[in-house]
Amino acid sequence: MARVSRIGPGVYQVSDVVAPGSAGSANRDIVYVAGPRGYTWAFSNGHVFRPVEPEHQPARSRAAAAAQSLTSPMPATVVKVLATPGQAVKTGETLVIVEAMKMELPVRAPSDAVVKAVHCREQEIVQAEQVLVELE
Repeated sequence: MARVSRIGPGVYQVSDVVAPGSAGSANRDIVYVAGPRGYTWAFSNGHVFRPVEPEHQPARSRAAAAAQSLTSPMPATVVKVLATPGQAVKTGETLVIVEAMKMELPVRAPSDAVVKAVHCREQEIVQAEQVLVELE
């Protein structure tokens, strides 16, 4: 079971509930939540979580499904770009680091892929949902 505590606007702490008397310690994560009503998304530990597309929307083509865009989780400043076009990346590898609310947030590869394009540069201010890196 987990306990969720609101830290500030759109910022939550999620921690494991540890049974009294147990020797284990609680894991704690910070989760950022943003987006318009009906399409809220979350960012935690370098991953963006979005709602599943409704079934009534047309399915994407195979080519569109093969390409994936990694976006900024919130308005931020690009601190470091670690990806280059043509680079093979592994699941969980940090591709871009952005800074928002005085915190550095890694944008990581969700799966093994090849970097198709990089659409940001260091010190650039980016908006939420702005494409930073395209993978294929």
